[in-house]
Amino acid sequence: MPLVALEKISKAYRLGETTVHAVNGISLAIEKGESVAIMGPSGSGKSTLLGILGCLDSPTKGNYRLAGESVTRMSPAKLAELRCRRIGFVFQSFNLLPRLTALENVELPLAYAMMRPAMRRRTALAMLERIGLADRMAHYPSQLSGGQQQRVAIARALVNSPDLILADEPTGALDTATGEEILRLLEEVNGEGKTVVIVTHDSQVASRMARTINLVDGRITAERVRDRPVEPVALVAAQ
Repeated sequence: MPLVALEKISKAYRLGETTVHAVNGISLAIEKGESVAIMGPSGSGKSTLLGILGCLDSPTKGNYRLAGESVTRMSPAKLAELRCRRIGFVFQSFNLLPRLTALENVELPLAYAMMRPAMRRRTALAMLERIGLADRMAHYPSQLSGGQQQRVAIARALVNSPDLILADEPTGALDTATGEEILRLLEEVNGEGKTVVIVTHDSQVASRMARTINLVDGRITAERVRDRPVEPVALVAAQ
């Protein structure tokens, strides 16, 4: 059973009298432990698809199963619980809360999971130690470099041990050396069995993932497994 299973997923928006099909009939399976890059030009549907994968947006049509659970018609409360339990998010802009320290930012998912404060602190500190920032635990985001902020964001994404890590342009705001550091951390996480899905415009970043999916006008137009192209029609037929 794949971790992620999309069955003819579509998402349409109304803009005045015009209907925009941001995602248009996508079927896709992602196995547990895979690493996948999603690429495409602006307006291709990458962000919409990532929002659906992260249970932040609901499809207009189709069905989405995450770890065997159909999430398409879940209530907002159930979706929030599912996100907390199974999904970690990493954003280009880090999305750290400025008035919380690095440690407190990492603790947030544990607080939502109702973990007791003492255990929450120990777990978050252990995650900061893993990424090499335990000595910055009392620093606020404004006191950290971009790379350090992104590492804190990754620690926050991992602290609940989710099945699926979704990263939206995680190296987009970083210099080359720092971006390489972040990619290595995501590769390490993937090597431990976590499923990693990255949205990126950078073909070099995409080449680090085992699969690359190209979107145009809300449809999968091509897919590459390492250096081997795969026909999208064959993928749908195989499902």
